[in-house]
Amino acid sequence: MPVIKNALLRYRVIDRCIRNDFQPFPSKEKLRQTCEEELYGSVTGQNICHSTIEKDIFAMRNEHDAPIAYSKLERGYFYEDKNFSMDDIPLTDSDISAIKAATNILNQFKNTQLFGQFQYAIDKILDRVEMSANKKNYHDDIVHFESQPTVGGNEFLAPILAAIKERKSIQFNYQSFRSETGSVRRLQPYLLKEYRNRWYLIGKSELKEEIRTFALDRMEELIELESPFTIDSNFSAEVFFQYSIGITTYDGQPEKVIIEAEKVLSKYLLSQPLHHTQKLNTVKNGKHTFSYQLLPSYELKMLLLGFGKELRVISPNSLVKDIQSEAKGILSLYA
Repeated sequence: MPVIKNALLRYRVIDRCIRNDFQPFPSKEKLRQTCEEELYGSVTGQNICHSTIEKDIFAMRNEHDAPIAYSKLERGYFYEDKNFSMDDIPLTDSDISAIKAATNILNQFKNTQLFGQFQYAIDKILDRVEMSANKKNYHDDIVHFESQPTVGGNEFLAPILAAIKERKSIQFNYQSFRSETGSVRRLQPYLLKEYRNRWYLIGKSELKEEIRTFALDRMEELIELESPFTIDSNFSAEVFFQYSIGITTYDGQPEKVIIEAEKVLSKYLLSQPLHHTQKLNTVKNGKHTFSYQLLPSYELKMLLLGFGKELRVISPNSLVKDIQSEAKGILSLYA
């Protein structure tokens, strides 16, 4: 949210605090705490400082003619004109729409511990804005966002993030889709990555001493260990996924993947490339051929198969054979 919008929201909190007849003459610290509580859901002092409140009071006086005065006797602020209110300075319709959009996006993460604190803050901001601006008849049904289905493992986001920052190893029970029994894993956590509404953890296995990927929804009984670690100097998140689609990676070299797309799909791929390495090779009879540098993976095959007859894989030959095999298997289900 732009800085000026944050300032306007703080002005409203300060205004309401000064006009509170039950707790008159708020101090600078009281104003700071109230603003931080209303806007961020905490009073840690890390988000709003005293100098910010001083600048806000100065701006309210000079830009909005707020009659703010300081009482040495009461050691707090008050309005010389008791009828003054910042409610007469509303946010615009576009301001409130932007805040609503931000809230709807954040709502997708409301069930996760990591993002819950921000949901609380945005909800409080939106409530105060709508109340003070006295807006009516806003409808949330004109914009639909892609919703996130509830998946397990989100409760581990916060402790894993803390372990990554503190560079502490973790231990958890893990059961993959391919195994009927779980096993205990010890990992040096490096990176959290989201893919298709699921969270994955990338780190170095202390047992196998190699970089591995684990899905959070298959973890149980996660604990942080006291043993610190140093990140492998050979690991780079950007390089690790440079030639990948999805979360599957390995030590092999990327291959040149060439596909041919029908006319309509070509327009889609030109407007939204499948990968940052996408290059347009040729155009013939409305069909386009594109090339990529990619690691062949399960996610890549599923993505290409998802386009059906609108897309044909030209090379490499190994990927063509994999696609043919998958297509035959699908066809056999309907024979």
